[in-house]
Amino acid sequence: MKTSTFKKGLLLAAFIIFAAPWHAVSAPALHVYPSGIQVALQIGSDLYDSLDAKYRVKLQEPPILAVSENTPELAPVSENNSLGRVSISVGYVDLINHIAHAKAIDRMEPGFFDKYMAGLANDNGNPPLAPEIVEDRYWTDDVMNDQASYFNQMMSLTMAINLSRHYLGQFHKYAGRLHGEKLVPINNFLTTSEWETGVRAGAVNSLNCAFGTEGAKALFGAIGKMPHRPAWAAYILPPNIDIKRLNKQLAKYEVDFFHGGLN
Repeated sequence: MKTSTFKKGLLLAAFIIFAAPWHAVSAPALHVYPSGIQVALQIGSDLYDSLDAKYRVKLQEPPILAVSENTPELAPVSENNSLGRVSISVGYVDLINHIAHAKAIDRMEPGFFDKYMAGLANDNGNPPLAPEIVEDRYWTDDVMNDQASYFNQMMSLTMAINLSRHYLGQFHKYAGRLHGEKLVPINNFLTTSEWETGVRAGAVNSLNCAFGTEGAKALFGAIGKMPHRPAWAAYILPPNIDIKRLNKQLAKYEVDFFHGGLN
């Protein structure tokens, strides 16, 4: 009986270590984000379910593969060279939680988001250190409701774009160049046309799940302002994309979608 209890304890501890953000393992957090890896997985399932059947047949179910990697990573992968998934690390979920929180705080304290993102741009850590936001006034219900909304929008569109790499055939084209000690960002190889095609497909997919583009546009815009991008930024954006043009296009997609002109 004691042995069984001990084993259950080990399993529970292993789950907590996997599910918690990397920084929470090393130090107790005063606050906990409501959006964790399970929320990200659910968003991925919603994206999958909303796709046309002709696209779903290119994807493996469940479509999102969670990995207990502290470094922020988000990338299309395939385990059998036919059906695809998107791999997402615990570190990526943690990073997006912090970025979404900073954006939510910016509504009550203008300039907070730019300062926070500038701090991330200057960090050379591996994994990067997303500074803790600890003041209680930044954790009110209103702020955290905005945080959750921005998290969903950032997570949905970035995952949807990566899912599109499979059903658009782009992952298959570059699969041989994406293997290494770490996942190599497919954004390093996409042409501008391929990138834009995936963004449009991802936007349609994400909007069909009722996720707007405001959060993703904030994320893209902040990365675009970085003079020297951290390594994780390549999982989100190619290096030479015109961010202003990208965000204008996303805004247009959203308007067109709600007027029935985007499918």
